[in-house]
Amino acid sequence: MSHQESFINYLKYEKRYSHLTAIAYKKDLDQFEEFYVKTIGDFNVEGINDKIARMWVVELMDKGISARTVNKKISALKSFYKYLLRFEVVKENNLDNVIVPKVRKKLPQFVEEKNLDHLLDDGYFGKDFEALRDKLILSLLYGTGIRLSELMHLKDADIHTSEFLIKVLGKRNKERIVPYPRSLNQLIEEYKSERNRLFGSTAECLLLTEKGKPVYEKLIYRVVNKYLSMVTTLDKKSPHVLRHSFATHMLNRGADLNAVKEMLGHANLSATQIYTHTSLEKIRKVYRQAHPRS
Repeated sequence: MSHQESFINYLKYEKRYSHLTAIAYKKDLDQFEEFYVKTIGDFNVEGINDKIARMWVVELMDKGISARTVNKKISALKSFYKYLLRFEVVKENNLDNVIVPKVRKKLPQFVEEKNLDHLLDDGYFGKDFEALRDKLILSLLYGTGIRLSELMHLKDADIHTSEFLIKVLGKRNKERIVPYPRSLNQLIEEYKSERNRLFGSTAECLLLTEKGKPVYEKLIYRVVNKYLSMVTTLDKKSPHVLRHSFATHMLNRGADLNAVKEMLGHANLSATQIYTHTSLEKIRKVYRQAHPRS
């Protein structure tokens, strides 16, 4: 087994990274190895150093790869190198001096509150199985702020209708409990009734395709894009936009930042603070209304 394969197994089974995250790390390391072989010759982990890493950065930037993606790839390489150091495959850290391009912080895009209310309340969805499922997908993503992967793996037992709570298995297999809107109970029951009528009540996953199989990533993307296109002109219409919308609207209505952090499943408060930018508009509005010289 190569060092790269051993590292990916370490991420999956010891660090408990998700399958998708492990795949992303593997892809980045495979690309670096390809560059190393093309530039230096036979791949040798002991030959990895800041010089070759900087050369890789230059090539990636010349290809038009975004600064954010370049940073992600270098981060994967550094994580791999730390793993090699930990298990004494290499003796010293040769990647300390890698300079990566600065990333401009993008403010998260979100859908206006009134537009989502219009979508979910004003008859955009029918009453057949597919329509009920699609409405439940959007309602759960916006109503709880959970990630796409977390939504895909929800089971019936994870939804506690008497308490209006869902149990979510998040990144690195960390469980958390998230409230959901009380109004969702009726939709959940209608959907489950139709699902069970069509496919029986033995399904392991809450959300199924029209063929009775668990929903998959591309299906959820298609559903979200289809319905958000009806109420917004945002360039990006993804499940993560609904997560952004959840956090933004909660903070705009005065939610505690730490509480939103816990609901989103963020490890650090800094990841949640990016959503506070939208609250500035609310502050300006209050200022204009209240200050005598505004």
